[in-house]
Amino acid sequence: MPETIIEVDLKASPYDNEKIHNRWYPDIPMVATVKPGDDFIVECVDWTGGQIMDNDDASDVRDVDLTKVHFLSGPIGVEGAEPGDLMVVDILDIGTLQDSLWGFNGFFSKQNGGGFLTKHFPEAQKTIWDISGMFTHSRHMPGVSFAGLIHPGLIGCLPSRELLDEWNSREGALVATDPDRVPPLAALPSGETAHMGQMTGDAAKAAGAEGARTVPPREHGGNCDIKDLSRGSRVFFPVYVPGGGLSMGDLHFSQGDGEITFCGAIEMAGWIHIKVSLIKDGVRKYGIKNPIFKPSPITPNYKDYLIFEGISVDEAGGQHYLDVHIAYRQACLNAIEYLKKFGYSGAQAYSILGTAPCQGHISGVVDIPNACATLWLPTEIFEFDIMPGSDGPTKFLSGDVQVPLAPDL
Repeated sequence: MPETIIEVDLKASPYDNEKIHNRWYPDIPMVATVKPGDDFIVECVDWTGGQIMDNDDASDVRDVDLTKVHFLSGPIGVEGAEPGDLMVVDILDIGTLQDSLWGFNGFFSKQNGGGFLTKHFPEAQKTIWDISGMFTHSRHMPGVSFAGLIHPGLIGCLPSRELLDEWNSREGALVATDPDRVPPLAALPSGETAHMGQMTGDAAKAAGAEGARTVPPREHGGNCDIKDLSRGSRVFFPVYVPGGGLSMGDLHFSQGDGEITFCGAIEMAGWIHIKVSLIKDGVRKYGIKNPIFKPSPITPNYKDYLIFEGISVDEAGGQHYLDVHIAYRQACLNAIEYLKKFGYSGAQAYSILGTAPCQGHISGVVDIPNACATLWLPTEIFEFDIMPGSDGPTKFLSGDVQVPLAPDL
């Protein structure tokens, strides 16, 4: 059996675990060192560190402290890794912890985090999903069940000092263009809630004050939320510091492309079995700027989809030039309106798109002025027929049997 080099206690605060950190900083000490070719298991808490409960009350999502996230297991050093190398990470297996067979999805309040469709869903809500082997269902979402594709939403290597300074400079400049925006344009350093692993005292305090938040993806990997990074996938990460400093967390049981609900996917605690190796001088050899990966050969076996299009015309009818963000938002909104015809609330439909194995595609970016984005909704996840027909939609859910999301607050 492979060694478990990082263990977690879900009943304890992640701040009490020196093998967990929640900021990116070049000098965070390695909590373990492995050799190229080694394989091992890493346990992870959920990305909020246990702030969300298995209940029908969304106040925890509304009041979540987003300056604390994400809690990552690591960093792990690899013997011989040097800046300019590529760290090769094979995800051999990944799964749930036996005492935590559930996950959550939600929408943050616009006043505390927001999300992709926050103008349409500004209040905090959540769904709880029960996990049974490779399948999931929710008491908040009748008529839907599907197979999961478990993956780490967040994985990457420590940045160099130069790269950290670049992140803080460019993100700070972006926030300065609209400093009062709600939600903000970027998540800047927040030292009071930083957890710097084995760093303590004044050194940890100073590092936390400038350590990069884990919210976005960046050149080193980070919070990319790629659902196909599951068992059997391989990732090539640029190395920026001696040893590399590999960290991971934010495990998802299932996710739709785009993780559009932001408190997104089906968030869970779990474990990941990985193997590491190195390609010396790989960054130069292959011209790598951001990580590249080979996807998992395993995907949920859904073959029938209903595809929703969106174009670069916003909700008010405003025309934009080849704007893919707006086009994908319109595709999602079109799918939500469609599912409402079968009795789902808009919030329930939104949650389905964020958690089920939906595919998102950039289908066209050359036909001015409209980009075309598409959302592929697997029809087989429903217990009823959602295809259009001459008789109109059969309302699967009615007012007296519909189970709502945890209530708006």
